[in-house]
Amino acid sequence: MSSNSMISVEIPSNLRPTSGTEEVWNIAYGRVEDYIRAHRIDNRLHQLQLLQLVMKEAAERHAANPKLEPVVVAAEVIEEKMDEWFSFVLNKPKQPHERIAVDGRVALLLCDGPNKWPYAFLQNKDLPQEFVSSMREKSLEAGPDLSLSSMVPRPIDLGIITEAAGDTLERVSKWPIVKTLILWVIFLGALIMVFRMTR
Repeated sequence: MSSNSMISVEIPSNLRPTSGTEEVWNIAYGRVEDYIRAHRIDNRLHQLQLLQLVMKEAAERHAANPKLEPVVVAAEVIEEKMDEWFSFVLNKPKQPHERIAVDGRVALLLCDGPNKWPYAFLQNKDLPQEFVSSMREKSLEAGPDLSLSSMVPRPIDLGIITEAAGDTLERVSKWPIVKTLILWVIFLGALIMVFRMTR
């Protein structure tokens, strides 16, 4: 949905934020509506209930701090409400946002919650037990606990050729005259090759 179409969205008459312009609140309203739809909540009546809930709280927060962008405030409200709801439904109260957001969305998608239980999304009261059980069954299981292990450093075996080359380089580095002589031989050899190739 483009920003122009979002601006045309009408805020319900019982929602009149006391701070910010009508234009920015219409954009925020449209973004939240799109976000709810993205979670496959297609029931229009339930969409309206959720939008009013989110926008009312966003308007209150913005009135307390008008420097914030209404779109950002509304996005924060819906994210927080979803995290709280997923934590409640999945019975995982202390999960970080990144984890509970993924677990909850995957469970909601796998159990086909929006189609089977269209009024359950973001509701804490009167949730069907079948819905709760299905969400918990589909939620991602945490991986095994990390266990610390000690790794003992071992010498790297590079083979006989590598060892021989290493020994030779060590000896050459000990004798600077030999090292210089070898470099001059390589340099002269390169000059001779260039001379022959250019003739």
